[in-house]
Amino acid sequence: MTDHTAQVAIPRTGPGPRAWLALTAHEGRMVRRDTAGLLIPLGMPLLIMVMNGGGDSPTAPGLGGMTQQTAFLLPMAMVMVVAIVGVINMPSFLATYRRYKILRRLAVTPASPSMVLVAQVVVGLLQTLAGVVLVLVVAAMMFDVAPPAAPLALVAAFVATTAAMFAVGMLIAAVSPTPNAALAIGLVAFFAIMALGGGFGNTANLPDALATAGQYLPFGAGLESMLAAWLGEPMNAGQVGALGGVTVVAGLVSARLFRWE
Repeated sequence: MTDHTAQVAIPRTGPGPRAWLALTAHEGRMVRRDTAGLLIPLGMPLLIMVMNGGGDSPTAPGLGGMTQQTAFLLPMAMVMVVAIVGVINMPSFLATYRRYKILRRLAVTPASPSMVLVAQVVVGLLQTLAGVVLVLVVAAMMFDVAPPAAPLALVAAFVATTAAMFAVGMLIAAVSPTPNAALAIGLVAFFAIMALGGGFGNTANLPDALATAGQYLPFGAGLESMLAAWLGEPMNAGQVGALGGVTVVAGLVSARLFRWE
């Protein structure tokens, strides 16, 4: 008689919701302990808005007593929050994890490195929303702020802008060998797209080619789309498409180039 040994396959299950929640909470604590990374996305856009929001300018059409300057500064501050978190902060954290081989250690545990990416995105989104809410609350307290004329379009533009900025951040994290490199590339990218997108003044002062390019980079496209939604004007389809294109291309390239160590 031949003995047959029954082999029972034990299903392997990934980390459960508690593990995901614990890792996300840990990432949140790491961000909270990084004083500069926590305060700059919240403070710098707010400071720029407060310093410039009190100037005299014509009243924005369809927004009650809200001035055109305030109507411009509000979406600009919101885009700045998204850009700082996505383009500067997030790549720096991921490059630090790679430098100290934290991602490599996670690769041999049930907590896969992909969980870190998801946790970083979740924490980044929460920080972004906190910064945006702070901007809106302070603006409502200090200036004559009217509700956006097209709130659903504003939310859609904000989501598209956030996706594009975070995709650019992932690409920076993918190509940066060290935390210092990630910070340097992130800062250069942030100030470049901000300058070309109108964050430092009227783009009419730029050469035509640069001004046109800046309108379709994430900062300029996001700012123009959110401004149009706030004023109740139709968004530029090309700029919305540019945000989607940046999200897809940067996301695919970063996924191909990203290394855990």
